[in-house]
Amino acid sequence: MKTKTSARRLEYLDWVRGLGAVIMLQGHVFHSFLKPELREGGAYLLSQFVGGMPPAIFLFLTGATLAFLMDSTERKGLTPLERVWTVFRRSRYLFLLAFAFRVQLWLFAWPAPWSDLLRVDILNCMGMAMAAMAAMALLRTAQRVRWCAAAGLAIALAAPVVSQISGPWVPSLVRNYIAPDYGSFSFFPWGAYLAFGMSAGSIIRTIPKEATGRAMRWAALAGGVLILVSQYAASVPYSIYAKSEFWLNSPAQVLTKQGVVFLMLAGAFLWTRHVSKGGWSWVRQLGITSLLVYWVHIELVYGRWLWFFKNGLTVPEAMLTALAVILSMVAISTIKTYRDRVATVLSDMGWWFAPKPERVPGD
Repeated sequence: MKTKTSARRLEYLDWVRGLGAVIMLQGHVFHSFLKPELREGGAYLLSQFVGGMPPAIFLFLTGATLAFLMDSTERKGLTPLERVWTVFRRSRYLFLLAFAFRVQLWLFAWPAPWSDLLRVDILNCMGMAMAAMAAMALLRTAQRVRWCAAAGLAIALAAPVVSQISGPWVPSLVRNYIAPDYGSFSFFPWGAYLAFGMSAGSIIRTIPKEATGRAMRWAALAGGVLILVSQYAASVPYSIYAKSEFWLNSPAQVLTKQGVVFLMLAGAFLWTRHVSKGGWSWVRQLGITSLLVYWVHIELVYGRWLWFFKNGLTVPEAMLTALAVILSMVAISTIKTYRDRVATVLSDMGWWFAPKPERVPGD
């Protein structure tokens, strides 16, 4: 069974996005439902360690699709101002989604503090990073390859410095959008992944289709090198920064995750080309509707729907719950993508979603 979007999407990008969704789902289930006394164990630590990858994946892929958009506006002959404005419109759309998401969570959690409406989540970060990178639309696609890569590296390197921003002259909301914080998805360092994605997306648009396989081999090599070099840099006993925390703002951590994303990208390309070969994939299905999956599961896992599981499950129970949540998200995603087929099947079973057509005399 082929997805109806296969002609317009790159399968391996959807597959990486779907894998990110799977990792995210299990991580959030463990975070919300596992008993507190079990959170020092290996299962929970592994779950949360791996669970740190999805934001980097989603931001990187958002950057890649933004690069596709910029390339498209360039090919259509839009003026430089029109190309930049197109990016700002996409950024505005993400900000509106982010605010709608916060409002929905706030209403469902009522009574809740109004400050929850201003939390800087990953959708806010995407909107902020897009707006900050809008000027890249002024460049040609080939130029964006190196300029976006340089921008991503600069954002990562600047994160420990920006972390020192503090004081009453900096509004807390502004700081949450810009400076690294464990409770927010700030532009530094998370925006680096979007910039790296723009560079990768520009490469995809500039190379011939038949050269994609070779590009993926280079991506795998680059990923491995980034991981090794970054881990070596993180182990060096001295630093150029006055203060830096590895899990908060370290460039080594950012580049390590980026290396993993490159390896995942190359692996997904091989999988979709030589294994799934265009057939239906439940992982890719999650990637196609990743926003829906993100929106629904946050309310399901962190809202009141499964309140009786909160902080009460053992590791095996959390694993089974994570599997159930993943399967339910696959079901919701599939129904969303194939809703016409699903409606037809249910109609054939006697379920009607519209008035039955009147029978014509003689039928």
